[in-house]
Amino acid sequence: MTNFLSQYLAILTFLTLAGIIGSALLIIPFIIAPKKPDENKLKPYECGFEPFDDARIPFNVQFYLVAILFIIFDLEVAFLFPWAAAFHTIGFFGFASMMIFLAILTIGFIYEWKKGALEWQ
Repeated sequence: MTNFLSQYLAILTFLTLAGIIGSALLIIPFIIAPKKPDENKLKPYECGFEPFDDARIPFNVQFYLVAILFIIFDLEVAFLFPWAAAFHTIGFFGFASMMIFLAILTIGFIYEWKKGALEWQ
């Protein structure tokens, strides 16, 4: 019985230490943080400019194009890491399927480029 419980002692120690560190990281900022923020810290912040008028103003299409561009490259990187890790075992089929995937993403990048997502006026 004691051998069975001793196997879980490392897990119990880890969970206890994680709870202590997590609690300390939540409590310490309330103790040492400044209590009187200046007026700039209390102002609302929205997309880098002073808020004015209604919140339902139309945004420039450029923001959406940049968001699509970010998703393209984010997906590319997210799929390239596991592919590179398993490159020796997947063979030619894995290589060909990744090249097709990268070609599709390149077409999306060219579309963004032609639409002018990389040019800011």
